[in-house]
Amino acid sequence: AYDISALMQYKGLTLQEAAREVIHTKVAGLGGDGGIVAVDKNGTMVAEFNTAGMYRATMNEDGELEIGIYEQ
Repeated sequence: AYDISALMQYKGLTLQEAAREVIHTKVAGLGGDGGIVAVDKNGTMVAEFNTAGMYRATMNEDGELEIGIYEQ
């Protein structure tokens, strides 16, 4: 999370760009796998992962629920 935040602050990346960079480059480069669910200051939700699937869910302001396990 720190690295994602730093990339957003210092390089001006979006949450999506920063999360992708950290999960697919840094974490994977260290031999790790996993993912992150994050929300930026505008309420934009990102679920980035480098595994076959990751359980996640979001709900919008209208109460509509979206559930995911595998890539879309």
